[in-house]
Amino acid sequence: MTETAARVHELNLYRRYFDLVAAGEKTTEVRVKYPRLAALSAGDVIRFRIKGTDETCDVRVKRVTEYATFEDLLDGEGPAKVNPTSSREQQLANIRAIYPPEKEALGALAIQIELITT
Repeated sequence: MTETAARVHELNLYRRYFDLVAAGEKTTEVRVKYPRLAALSAGDVIRFRIKGTDETCDVRVKRVTEYATFEDLLDGEGPAKVNPTSSREQQLANIRAIYPPEKEALGALAIQIELITT
């Protein structure tokens, strides 16, 4: 049996979230269930990039769980895993500022991640 290379997905991330991921403090990434993320699965690598920069951070996907809403996601995953520096209410407001209701209607993905250290 041969090993296959992990698939690498490149995603943009705001600086405040990037810093939490790079520090190993943010262990769950929140995304809308866009078709391009449908194939995302455990073992894949996500290369987060701060848009407009060369700054990147690689993480390994441990698990992907779908939720109907962002509220369900925060309740199911725990807000401290998504952003340990903000309250649940503030996180919900921040997520909804990024993703309007029509995007949330596509479904929410909780992506459990683990920082890849070199």
